[in-house]
Amino acid sequence: MKPQTFVRLLTEDERTTLESGCRAPAAFTVRRCHILLASAEGQSPSTIASHLRCARQTVYNVLDAFAERDLDCLRLGAHVPVSVPPVLTAEKREHLQAILHQSPRNFGKAQSHWTLKLLATVCHEHGLSDRPLSPPTLLDAVVRLGASWKRAKHWIVSPDPAYARKKTGGTASSA
Repeated sequence: MKPQTFVRLLTEDERTTLESGCRAPAAFTVRRCHILLASAEGQSPSTIASHLRCARQTVYNVLDAFAERDLDCLRLGAHVPVSVPPVLTAEKREHLQAILHQSPRNFGKAQSHWTLKLLATVCHEHGLSDRPLSPPTLLDAVVRLGASWKRAKHWIVSPDPAYARKKTGGTASSA
């Protein structure tokens, strides 16, 4: 699609809103109002971009946004996509949970508590991902499992019947 070159004719209400938007506290709104008003006066995108010291593509983006959403384009939207599919599917998260319920030593690691970096390495080694995952991705997966990372670090369960007593250091009886 060819980018918009000029904004359509503005109504009086739109022009009033844009002129008052030039004094808004948000720089995003101020810049967009200046671009739209300059375009309504017949200035080319190149001229507008040079006067406002922005890229020509910025001007085209504002003109396209105004053509699609009218004055709603003056509000700053979210910078993240509306929905992002999880990197680890439900099946892979179940495998991740099974990994977390074991000691890192079972996977040939030299420590007994999970760290996110260690978990990323083990997940990569077991084919859950094609590359080591980032800590936020793993935290998201743990949260989707319905737990917190603080709890997940201590999910290791021993087959020893006296495990609960030994772990707490008390004399708790195993039920």
